[in-house]
Amino acid sequence: MKTRRLAGSLIAGFVAAVLTVAPAHAATTISSGHVDAIDVDWTGSALTFDLRDSTVTPAVDRAPADVVLNAVSASKTTVPSNSAYSFLGTAGSPVWILPQTQASGIVWPGFNTEDVPSGALSGNAVTVKLVSVTGPADVSVYTTNSLGTPTIWFDSGNGLPDTRSIAINTHAHANWAFEAAGTYTAVFEVTATTSGGTAITTGQKTYTFTVQP
Repeated sequence: MKTRRLAGSLIAGFVAAVLTVAPAHAATTISSGHVDAIDVDWTGSALTFDLRDSTVTPAVDRAPADVVLNAVSASKTTVPSNSAYSFLGTAGSPVWILPQTQASGIVWPGFNTEDVPSGALSGNAVTVKLVSVTGPADVSVYTTNSLGTPTIWFDSGNGLPDTRSIAINTHAHANWAFEAAGTYTAVFEVTATTSGGTAITTGQKTYTFTVQP
């Protein structure tokens, strides 16, 4: 019995030591600077995507699940009176936007397919799918042209999933809009067809956004 109790004590002590030494995992929070939120790569046989963090030097690839993209209070604005922006809500109501054009002190998330070689995929393009969104309000991603006219890429307000075809060798930015403060999760997936005709997918990955009042 004594030997058994001693062994049990040693095991319990070892487990406690391991739990004490092992650090708690903390997500990387990014509140300003450039990231490629959807950074698509081709390994030679598989399609992958991650988040390319260029707010550090050298830039690093991070798993989306390990990052929180934070929309600071400075990203808060109001919905334009132009009816073309009604997908953002009622004119004059608050909306938080991570902008298409870089703004100081606000995170600038983009889309990047520059590491996919020509000829690997049918049509030299991938399809980015916004699978689902959870949070206090709707989320949309859209671009604006030189005249200020919006083109919607994704909009959780009119039903999901939404898809967007993006050509290879693209580095693009869009406006990411959130219609209320709080925490959101957005699930994305990237699919394509190889030049040989095989349908491929990256699988789904979850992003977290925090929106400050």
